[in-house]
Amino acid sequence: VQLQASGGGLVQPGDSLRLSCAASGRTLSTYAMGWFRQGPGKEREFVAAISASGPGTYYANSVKGRFTISRDNAKNTLYLQMNSLQPEDTAVYYCAVGVRTPPYYDSRRYGYWGQGTQVTVSS
Repeated sequence: VQLQASGGGLVQPGDSLRLSCAASGRTLSTYAMGWFRQGPGKEREFVAAISASGPGTYYANSVKGRFTISRDNAKNTLYLQMNSLQPEDTAVYYCAVGVRTPPYYDSRRYGYWGQGTQVTVSS
């Protein structure tokens, strides 16, 4: 399985970005998928996850109400819509897959990771 994350960039506070994660090599429709991030000098942290079929979504408190995770199983692609971005959202964002059951916030349970895409929020 290969995961390719894209969509990061430099934006100002209050702006929006949409990250994408394209998967290849295997159909991932039976796996939950997630987004994690690692800010400067910080440990990797959970951002959001979505169950295999899509109706179940889970968010870190810090992004709840601002970020929306979604997936298109037909395209084998995961998305993260990020609105009202703040400087504290600055991080490298990683997509991950490989979990079938909760909990989805534990990064150790994911078997496959994308290379990361940089998101920088600065005025």
